Amino acid sequence: MANFPFQRLQADLADLIARTPAGQRLLSEPELAKQLGVSRATLREAMRSFETQGLIRRRQGSGTFVVGKVAVLDSGLEVLESLETMAKRLGLEVTMSDLSIEATKADEEVANALNVSVGANLTRVRRVIRADSRPVAYLVDILSETTLHSAEVPADFNGSVLDFLLGRGDFLTTSRANISAIGATAEVAKALEIQRGDVLLHFYSQLFDSNNKAVDYSLSYFIPGYFHFHVVRRVGN
Repeated sequence: MANFPFQRLQADLADLIARTPAGQRLLSEPELAKQLGVSRATLREAMRSFETQGLIRRRQGSGTFVVGKVAVLDSGLEVLESLETMAKRLGLEVTMSDLSIEATKADEEVANALNVSVGANLTRVRRVIRADSRPVAYLVDILSETTLHSAEVPADFNGSVLDFLLGRGDFLTTSRANISAIGATAEVAKALEIQRGDVLLHFYSQLFDSNNKAVDYSLSYFIPGYFHFHVVRRVGN
């Protein structure tokens, strides 16, 4: 396999990344492409696999940096739990930053997800989750103002809307999540300190109460390499 040009390029990049101290910036794309004898497009394609492993990170306007290994959040998807609960269970430390709590109005997408009218009053909670001070996830929760008013979010909010709702006694029963890989939008790329278009793992979910009413519509963006999600399934008859 190493005889093929692209595999050889990946092997050369892997060696370069392994020899570069964590936190140090790699050569610029034009310089690195020239050094390795490939086009910038080919180089960018090869580097993407190292980004998804969390070994390098591109920062808008700054370049590409080698990052040290961080602990991986590994969890099943059979039971819904917050990132904070997951990290605590695994003995890992995560922190929250860039918290934004604001009143907004329902557009057609959110109105359909929460079964409310277009223009209904909503509360939107946005924040960044960090591991070893690095952004690893960007989370957005949107709820009807009758479910959660912005003034109700406590000063010691830990980043999890799910934990807050459960803590105050809301009877939540099920969640439906759709999972896909997407390219980062400008907003998400800025929050996660990556390049627009970089590949992310994306969940968009609805959280239901005991009356089967959707009470929370959430959008979650995860940097691959820091999360391992799995599903345990029973073998059917």
